[in-house]
Amino acid sequence: MSSKGSLLFLLHAHLPYVNHPEHADFLEENWFFEGVVETYIPLISMLEGLVKDGIRPGITISISPTLGAMLDNEALETKLDRYIKTRLELIDKELVRARDDPALLKIVRLYAALYGEAKEIIHTYSGDLITPLKQLQHAGQIEILTTSATHAILPLLAHPEALRAQVAAAAEDYRDRFNTKAAGFWLPECAYDPRLGTYLKLSGFEYIFTESHAVELSKAAPGNGVYSAYRTPNGINVFARDAESAKEVWSAKFGYPGNAAYREFYRDLGYDADYDYIKPYLSEDGKRRALGLKYHRITGDVDLAGKLLYDPDVARLVAERHAADFLERRMRQVEEIHASKGIRPVIVGCYDAELFGHWWFEGPAFLECVMRKIRQDRLPLQFVTPGEYLASAQEPPQLSPQISSWGENGYFDPWINEKNDFIYPQVLAVTDRMIETANRFRNHDLSLLAARALNQAAREALLAQSSDWPFLLYIGSHAQYASERVKGHVSNAARLLAEALEKKIDEKALAELEKKNNIFPRLDFRLFASVSKF
Repeated sequence: MSSKGSLLFLLHAHLPYVNHPEHADFLEENWFFEGVVETYIPLISMLEGLVKDGIRPGITISISPTLGAMLDNEALETKLDRYIKTRLELIDKELVRARDDPALLKIVRLYAALYGEAKEIIHTYSGDLITPLKQLQHAGQIEILTTSATHAILPLLAHPEALRAQVAAAAEDYRDRFNTKAAGFWLPECAYDPRLGTYLKLSGFEYIFTESHAVELSKAAPGNGVYSAYRTPNGINVFARDAESAKEVWSAKFGYPGNAAYREFYRDLGYDADYDYIKPYLSEDGKRRALGLKYHRITGDVDLAGKLLYDPDVARLVAERHAADFLERRMRQVEEIHASKGIRPVIVGCYDAELFGHWWFEGPAFLECVMRKIRQDRLPLQFVTPGEYLASAQEPPQLSPQISSWGENGYFDPWINEKNDFIYPQVLAVTDRMIETANRFRNHDLSLLAARALNQAAREALLAQSSDWPFLLYIGSHAQYASERVKGHVSNAARLLAEALEKKIDEKALAELEKKNNIFPRLDFRLFASVSKF
C-alpha cells in the first residue's frame, strides 16, 4: 500500500559527562548505569529484533558526544559491570523472597530478564555499545546524528568562537566515533538563533531540528506548517517538531506515560526494603537511594504508599493499545493534512531517548508495537530518516527560522533564571580567557606539555558550557553537584591557562585532569581562536 505520509522519529540520547575515577562509587554516575540498562540496551535489543524479523526500523537517534565518551570509557565500563552484577545478586535474593507471592515474583522475573539481557549484550559486544549502533546505521536501518560538544544551549553562548568550538568539536567527535561525516545536528533543547547557520555550514552539517514556533513564527509563514522540511538562506535543511504527536508521548498528565497500569517511577525498593537487607547495595555513605527495582504501578492520584503492585502483562497490553491509538491519530492527522494542504506530510516526533525505558518503562514496548503494527496492518504510513526524506522530496522552500527552543515557555527560561544566572559571568570570563590565549598561541611552536595544558583548558571550558548544570540548578536536583561542576571546570581552565602563560605547568595535576575529564582526546585548543580578518 502506498504511503500517504511519513513518520520521522528522533530519539535524542544524552547524558552529561560524569566520570569520577577517583571514587569507587559515585552517586551521579548512576545516571549513566541506569540509562544503559533501562534505555540504551533495550533500544538496541528492540532494533536488532525488528531487523531480524525483516522490519526496517527507520528511526533517527542522536547521540551526544558526552554520552558517546561515557560509552567508550573503560573505567565506567568496569563500574557498569559491577553495577549490573550487584543488581543481579539482589534480584537473586528477591526471587527467593518472592517465591510464594506470584504477583511479586512476576515483577522480579521481569527485572531478572532486564538485567540479564544487559549483561548478555554487553558481553556480546565486549562492552562497546557504539558498535551495534554503527552496524545498524551502516546497514541502512537507522540514521545517527550528533549534537553540540557538551550539549550547550547555543543561543546562550555570547562568543562566536565558542559557538564554532561547540559545533566543530562535535563534528570531529562524530567522525572519530562513527568513521563517517555526520549529516544531521540536533540543536540542544531545539534551541535556535540565526547565528547558528554559519557554524553548522562550516562543519558540514546538512539538517537540523527546531521547535514548531521557529517555523510557524517565521516572517514568511510557511503554507505547509511543520509538515515538510525547509531550507535556510545558507542551505541548512530544517525539520520542525510536531507538537500534536509529541504531547501524546511526552506528557505524563495528558499522554500515554501517565496511565495507571504503567510502572511507577518514584517508588523504589531502595526506600521500601528493610535497611539491613539492602545496605550492601547502597552507596559507601550508607544513605538510601533508588536501586532501579520498582514494583508498583502508577495506580492513580494516590500517595506512594497507596500504589498497587505492577503487572507487566497488563502494562504490555496497555502499551499495545496506546500504540494502536497513536497510529490511528497519525492516520487521521495525515488524512486531514493531505486533504487541506495537498501534500504528503512528514510528522516529526522528537523525544529524549531516556523517556523510553528509564522514565516510561513501557516506552520501548510502545515503540516496537508502533513499528510492527504499521507492517502487520499494512498502514499507509512509513518511517523515514531525515536523509531519506531529503533525498526523495523536492527541494524544500526557503525559510528563516525564528529564535526559539522546546523549553518551558518556548525560549530559554529553564537555562537562565534567578536560580542559575550566577554561573554565567564565570563561564563568560573563562571563555574570554580561553579565546585570548588561543589567539596568542595559535601560531606558536609549543612544547608537548604546553599543548596538553591548553587542550585540557579547552575541554574544561567546553564542559563548563554544558546545559545540564543550569537545568539541574533550576529544578533543584543535584544542585550542589551542578554548581560544583561549573565552578570546577571554570577553575581548572583558568589555572591551566595561567600556567601555560607563565610556563609553569603542574604536570601531575594536568595528568589527573586528563584522566578525569578525558573527553575529546584529539581536541585542539585552536578551535577557540578567532577567525582572522583581512
